Amino acid sequence: MLKTNCLGSWLGLVVAASVLWPATLINGYDKEMTVYVDAGKKECLYHNVKVGEIIDFEYQVIDGGHGDLDISFALLDPIGLVIVSDYKKPENMHQHEVQKEGDYRFCFDNSFSMFNRKTVFFELIVEREGDQNHGDDQWKDELTGLTPDEYYEMKVQDIMDFIGRIRMQLTKARQLQDVLRSHEARDRNLAEANFQKVNNWSMVQISAMIGVGLIQVFMLRSIFETHGRMHQLWRKLGI
Repeated sequence: MLKTNCLGSWLGLVVAASVLWPATLINGYDKEMTVYVDAGKKECLYHNVKVGEIIDFEYQVIDGGHGDLDISFALLDPIGLVIVSDYKKPENMHQHEVQKEGDYRFCFDNSFSMFNRKTVFFELIVEREGDQNHGDDQWKDELTGLTPDEYYEMKVQDIMDFIGRIRMQLTKARQLQDVLRSHEARDRNLAEANFQKVNNWSMVQISAMIGVGLIQVFMLRSIFETHGRMHQLWRKLGI
């Protein structure tokens, strides 16, 4: 009978974890996006943030055309004051603890570029300090119906701590994979741009070589053809 109760407790705990774990993820805000900023343009995005929350913002230019991988960035508070600003940087990350509630503005400025459109990947994370332990409090509320024997036998606290650490590590791993993916996209775009440059210059050089060869053949033939017009011209010029 004890085994059956333990099994039921395990199943109940797993179900509670599967239901509550996603709920802990939505306490904060995590958004990843790729935006295009045309030459000479400025693009701004807005997000509402409350007092006490922390803004983590990271961006990277993954494509800019002709190897031009830079963008200007500015973070502005709800009344329009500039919190942080970057000028022509390929990537950067910022963290800011919110003191004023309202719509914060995230602006990418490509007005300094006249021809190249920029592709920018960014990740915005908004969370309140201590949210990583919020799920444990929820689980404690859900597990109040268990008897003390079941509670201690299952070592619920250890299990919750272990699952919480797994959740945090998985989140960090996912963020790292996103950053690596953006690096890979930037390097691939840069390699393709260099490949196109090499092909274009190779075609120009091949065309120049063919043109020079044809001119040399034509000049040699005109010298030895005594009845040709070019030969008469060479004779008049004294060549």
